[in-house]
Amino acid sequence: MESDVEESMRKRPRKYPFSADSSSRKQFEQYSGRTFAIMGEVNFMQDDDNRLEITRTKFGSLLKRHGDLTERLARDSDKIIFERLQKEFEAARASQTEEICLDGEEWNDGLLATIRERVHMEADRKAMQGDADILACPLEKITYKIGNKVICCLEGARIGVQYETSFAGEPCEFYHCVLESKSFLEKMTVLEHTVPFFLPIREIENDLHSSNAMKLIDHVGDLLQAFVDRREQVRLIKELYGNQIRELYHSLPYHMVEFVLDDSDCKVTVSLRYADLISVLPTRISVLAWPMFNKNTMSRKEDGLSGSHSSPIRLTYAEDALRTMSLPEAYAEIVLNLPQAIRQTYHQKATA
Repeated sequence: MESDVEESMRKRPRKYPFSADSSSRKQFEQYSGRTFAIMGEVNFMQDDDNRLEITRTKFGSLLKRHGDLTERLARDSDKIIFERLQKEFEAARASQTEEICLDGEEWNDGLLATIRERVHMEADRKAMQGDADILACPLEKITYKIGNKVICCLEGARIGVQYETSFAGEPCEFYHCVLESKSFLEKMTVLEHTVPFFLPIREIENDLHSSNAMKLIDHVGDLLQAFVDRREQVRLIKELYGNQIRELYHSLPYHMVEFVLDDSDCKVTVSLRYADLISVLPTRISVLAWPMFNKNTMSRKEDGLSGSHSSPIRLTYAEDALRTMSLPEAYAEIVLNLPQAIRQTYHQKATA
């Protein structure tokens, strides 16, 4: 008997929770499919994040090695040239008989021609060592100061230009550029300099400026001051907001800058491009806010918003600030108005 009962139980078809209701079974299958799809999407996003983080780490390490190598290669030779030229400029200024400060209009081609004439006359005078009358009447040694430039006559028919850079009213580095011409009628050329190697002083010399020494002198000064200004702006935001900033990258001349701002609700990526190397404010700007994916953003409903927002938000107010303010000022403006801008943008998307 027991074997007959077991036999009938095995032959009896089993009942499943959804066997009697095909629609319920379909709902279960759809629910299961969505679950696996969501899990797959989350795993895919996590894999992407991991790969992106590995790439960022490798790229950051590569940039650091490049910077260390660049500094090591340029440090010793540049230091020797700088120290030698700095001593020569100090000696020239110490032996000067007069220092003349000029405004913008007084600095012109005529004055530069006068300076050139002086250095050639002094070189000729030194070459005529046997003429006691000429040696007994030395020329006046005049140094000219125009803005951030100090121009003086150096030995050997050379004109020396010392650039005094600054940031926010505080002095920064000195840079030097020495010009030479074989005769008064020939154009002047750059003999040596202490301008950083990544700033295109030779390209400037070979450009139209090569026929106009005054334009060359002024352009190099603008180039150096703009470089120092951009560099110091980046240094200042790292100093003031280093705990909020990560993944900060920049080119050697600081004409391309990118960094990430970590906020509790979103991640903000900032990309800056400058029109040229004499610009101190960026011209191509991109500021995007990426919502952070966590339990709250996945399930919480607040202010009429629900679910996760995978698409980035363009922060136009931040781009406007970066276009008109220095980087530290614009950064403070971005952080101050970020929560309100995020809420307003999400609200507009939800009600659209």
